[in-house]
Amino acid sequence: MIDYRNFIDGRFVPPGENPAIDVVNPATGEIFAGVPACSEADVIRAVEAAARAQKAWSRLPAIDRGDALRRLADAVERRSGLIGEALARESGKSVAGATAETIYAAVLMRYHAEWARRIEGEVIESDTPDETLMLKRTPIGVVACLIPFNFPIYTLVRKIAPALIAGNAVVARPSNNTPTSAFVFAEAVEEAALPPGLINIMTMTHDVAGTMCTRPEVGMITLTGSVAAGRTVLEYCKANIAKPSLELGGKTPVIVEPDADLDAVARMVLAAKTAHCGQVCTSVERLYVHEAVHDILLDKLRAAFSSRRFGDRSRDPDLMGPLANAVARSRIHAMVERAAAEGAKVEAGGVIPQGDGFFYPPTLLSGCRQDMEIVREEVFGPVLAVMPYGDFDEALAMASDHQYGLASVVFSENYRKVMKAANEIEAGELYINRFPADPYQGYHAGWKRSGLGGDDGKHGMLEFTQTRLVILKH
Repeated sequence: MIDYRNFIDGRFVPPGENPAIDVVNPATGEIFAGVPACSEADVIRAVEAAARAQKAWSRLPAIDRGDALRRLADAVERRSGLIGEALARESGKSVAGATAETIYAAVLMRYHAEWARRIEGEVIESDTPDETLMLKRTPIGVVACLIPFNFPIYTLVRKIAPALIAGNAVVARPSNNTPTSAFVFAEAVEEAALPPGLINIMTMTHDVAGTMCTRPEVGMITLTGSVAAGRTVLEYCKANIAKPSLELGGKTPVIVEPDADLDAVARMVLAAKTAHCGQVCTSVERLYVHEAVHDILLDKLRAAFSSRRFGDRSRDPDLMGPLANAVARSRIHAMVERAAAEGAKVEAGGVIPQGDGFFYPPTLLSGCRQDMEIVREEVFGPVLAVMPYGDFDEALAMASDHQYGLASVVFSENYRKVMKAANEIEAGELYINRFPADPYQGYHAGWKRSGLGGDDGKHGMLEFTQTRLVILKH
């Protein structure tokens, strides 16, 4: 096995006495690595190192911080193959897909590097003629970054790049399901010669993560994860009134109007629902189809879902890959069984396949109702609930009648209905005639229980800043 080590204060440190964390290949069910679990002393040392590094880093001109990010992007791109191989083993993605995620993360870093000359404050008119008010954007300090398993390298960069360009230092905890790619990423940090302590990457238990996040030096905690994890982070934030930034669960509704191209919709639904086995926060989970075309689209989806093959993507990258672990598969299958017991019809899938790995087939459910668990709760797997509707207002009401509000989709050529959705849908994102893809120059922010704050673009970068008002008498 490869000797993975935590990256603290600019160097890889020998493992301590804590038991290693097993890392499982979800396509085979086999343990292929063990990563060291940090001790409380380790994370305290990392947070203190980040606090020291941040002071000097924040005094650098922003353009110098941008140059450092570009160096890191170059180093990550050079290692994209190695990072991609590690990411593929731990996640079940294809090597090509995992490598592409890594290269896209490098592109994202270069994008954030360009904010160096664009971090702006304000000059505000005073009530007196001999006074000027200046609102400055300043760093927060140390940012704790909690990374999910589904896009571990892209999401790591999505958090650390804007944090660094804004003048912060970071302590990052990758998911224990997918930590090995983060350690290969840390090799790029070392190569890029960023200041020691500026980026720290560590694996740990939940208890030790709590110690890290509640240190007084930590001024912000950013998480991509479940609603339950978000509630835990809010408890962490209470210790020092740290700023939370939470991208939580989603239950993306899709409204399909009669004028939609049904063949294109079926293709896009299948692609969106089976990408990374449905383990995408913005993946379609609820499909509202106008009753005039409901049966036609259902037939197309049944055929598409039934024919979609799944398996080990290291052998065939065209297959749909596995779920993250056995617990996720058992939870999802139980939800499907409960939906069937409540009256839903399983049109495709809905069975646990024989063999190794944590696979689950694309599963299509018709006859669903708005009050069913399968419609109300996030599945985070390759399961789609389909429901008919009579008119657009009804569909819009059902789409918004929900605890989540991350992404939403409308397929229609009627601009009046499109604009009605744009003005009324209760979600942070609305996609028209396409599926979510989180453009990094936009702003990815959820409503309701889907989160607080957001990622991407100008507004995502500004999440990593705080303001100082200067009142200048002259």
